[in-house]
Amino acid sequence: AQQGSPVAFVSPTGVPVVQPYRQKKSYTVVTLLQSVVLADTSDDLPLHKQRQTSAFPPNYVHSLDSSHMILTALEMEKRGLTFSAVHDSFWTHPCDIDEMNVVLRESFVDLYEKPLLQDLKKSWEMRYPGITFPDLPEHGNLDLNEVKNAPYFFQ
Repeated sequence: AQQGSPVAFVSPTGVPVVQPYRQKKSYTVVTLLQSVVLADTSDDLPLHKQRQTSAFPPNYVHSLDSSHMILTALEMEKRGLTFSAVHDSFWTHPCDIDEMNVVLRESFVDLYEKPLLQDLKKSWEMRYPGITFPDLPEHGNLDLNEVKNAPYFFQ
C-alpha cells in the first residue's frame, strides 16, 4: 500500500490474491420519495492504506487454510473418496473418515513444509522493489510430522 498499489500475493495453490480495499466515495441521490446512497467502488479510488495493512494477516492465513482444504480435496479425489467442505468443516462418508484424517494430516504437513514465508517475502521484494522488508523470524524446532499422530489435530 506504501507504493500506491493494493497488497497482492499468490496463495500456495497458485491463486492470485489482490486486496480490494479502497476509500469509498458515496453519493446521495435525493428524490421526491426517498434518498438513496450510492457507493463508488471504482479501482480508480485511492487505497485505504490502513485496511490494506490490517487485512493482510487474516487474508494470508485464510489463503493458507483454503490451500490446505483444496490440497485435501484433490488428494481425496485421487483416492476416489467423496469430499465436501464449507470453510473449515470437512465431510466424507463415515466409512472413509479414518482415511480422510490421514489425508488431512498429510496435506497439512506437505503444505507447511514449504518455505511459505520465504516465498512470500521473495515475491514481495520483486513486486515492491522500493520497500525493504524485515528479516523473517528463525525457524523453531517443531516437528511437523508429529501432526500425523496428533489425536486432536482436526475434528
